[in-house]
Amino acid sequence: MSIPAGYTRSLLAAALLLALTACNTTDIASVEEPAAVPMTGQTNDPAPGFESVKAGSEEDFILNVGRRIYFTQDSATLDSVAIATLDNQAAWLNSNPGWLLKLQGFADDSGSASKMEALSQKRADAVMAYLASKGVNPSRMWAKGYGKDREVRDCVEKSCKVQNRRVVANLRTQRDMS
Repeated sequence: MSIPAGYTRSLLAAALLLALTACNTTDIASVEEPAAVPMTGQTNDPAPGFESVKAGSEEDFILNVGRRIYFTQDSATLDSVAIATLDNQAAWLNSNPGWLLKLQGFADDSGSASKMEALSQKRADAVMAYLASKGVNPSRMWAKGYGKDREVRDCVEKSCKVQNRRVVANLRTQRDMS
């Protein structure tokens, strides 16, 4: 026996309406909330592969503190993001006095080589002065500007060039001037 097409649609609509009304509830309190599942990075557990990172180690500094500070074009001014990272660096360095710190300044290609080398040195000096103001002994630190010689990326987009305008804090066990 075949059912005409018009009846099939009507039967389907009636079945759907019946199913929807059967599921209707006004008692919201009886609806059980699903258990909260933490998103990646929102627990106190270390990321897989980093469970054995020792507090006070170079890995601890890199992973938990951060070692890069970024600057706007033609500037050595520390912004709020840079200051937050530097505050963390200062606290870590003050808690781990056995480490020395080499601050490497870099620039993009927005000027002459000599101008960019001077700017990169100024950036590294600004970071060192800020860390010293937060109690890090200046004798533990030294700064070196590399200009535009060590680019992270060779690119033309402004959004890409910001990666080259940076100071990188590198932990050392002994002083090197290179």
